[in-house]
Amino acid sequence: MNTLEAIQSILIEEFKLSPDRLRAEAMLADLGIDSLDLVDLIFKIEDRFGLKITDEVPRSLATLGDVAAYIDELLENQSTGGGTKAGTDRSS
Repeated sequence: MNTLEAIQSILIEEFKLSPDRLRAEAMLADLGIDSLDLVDLIFKIEDRFGLKITDEVPRSLATLGDVAAYIDELLENQSTGGGTKAGTDRSS
C-alpha cells in the first residue's frame, strides 16, 4: 500500500468519506477537511506510519496528493537519518 492509498484508507475508515471522491487531486476543502480535521488526519497518519511530526504542518497542503507527498518526504528524511524535520511551511 502506497502513501496515498494509506491516507485514502484513513479517510474512508475514520472520516467516513466515499472512496470515489478520494483522488490525488481532490482538494481537502472540497472533501470537508478543514484545518482541525487536517491536524486529526496527521495524528492518524503518524500512528499508521510510526512517524512523529514535530514541525507545524504546512499550510500549503491543499490536495490529497500534497499530503501524500509531504508524508513521503518525512518518511524519506526519517529513513536517511534526517529525522522528521521536513515540509517546512512552503506557503511563503
